[in-house]
Amino acid sequence: MLAQLLRRSILSQMLLGAGLGVWVATSQIQSLWFVPVFALMLPIATLVLMDTASALMSRTPSEPAAMWLRSLFGEFRAGILVFLFRQPWTQLPPALLPATGEGPKVPVVLVHGYLCNHRIWDEIAAALRARGHTVFAVNLEPLFVSIDRYAPVVEAAVQALTQNTGQTKVALVGHSMGGLAIRVWMRVNGTSRVARVLTLGTPHAGTKLAKGSLPTNAKQMLWKSDWLAALAASEDDTTRGLIRIAITPQDNIVCPQRAQVLPGITPVVFEGLGHVQMCLDPTVMDWVCQQVGELEST
Repeated sequence: MLAQLLRRSILSQMLLGAGLGVWVATSQIQSLWFVPVFALMLPIATLVLMDTASALMSRTPSEPAAMWLRSLFGEFRAGILVFLFRQPWTQLPPALLPATGEGPKVPVVLVHGYLCNHRIWDEIAAALRARGHTVFAVNLEPLFVSIDRYAPVVEAAVQALTQNTGQTKVALVGHSMGGLAIRVWMRVNGTSRVARVLTLGTPHAGTKLAKGSLPTNAKQMLWKSDWLAALAASEDDTTRGLIRIAITPQDNIVCPQRAQVLPGITPVVFEGLGHVQMCLDPTVMDWVCQQVGELEST
């Protein structure tokens, strides 16, 4: 569903770019090479402008400017790779991916965020599999519904992993909204099958950039929303003791960045990274692998 939506968006932008190229070529008596150049560049330019706008709106002035610039260019690269070259063109549905390295180790469920699909996990999934972990990266669909409706999607992945690996517990890693979907799943299904939960750039306190959003799940992620407060109130110290939180102070989507914590949990801070970039960064990848690698198989 998301892949189709992204393909249509890219095609529309390319057609608009081609139209602009024709106009420039004919009005300025220039070469028709403007047509393919504009067609190819407009989707990239649109993504760069959106990332720049969100980075400016979410910037915390007290954070170093150098780190902000580093995160901005890192997010350009990550966004182009994920939203233009990976996610739109995926044909295969999510599936259980067996470990390629020596195991068995605790299996891992990977849960993506808002307006993403399982292809955002390509690097992390490969790294985990190479270290002996069987992986299942889900797709959260339908796209614009309550986050509560994603609990069965996570449950199906947990069941597939436990049944196919013989393990009784899994680790769960969520990026952005995916971290909230995991917390909802724990509220519904309990924590008896949870070895550890890792969240990357998750709006545990909500994000101010969601203001004015129309989709239900986006509204639920509003800064200090009632839905987030109810979710936090449903959790006890035992549940929160299973969660590890990673944030970046330069997150261009989730802000205020350093407020994205839960009671009793000290976050791990990765400097100079953008929101999507967290899923591609080698240091974050190493942290994820270390966190799940230290768990004992059951």
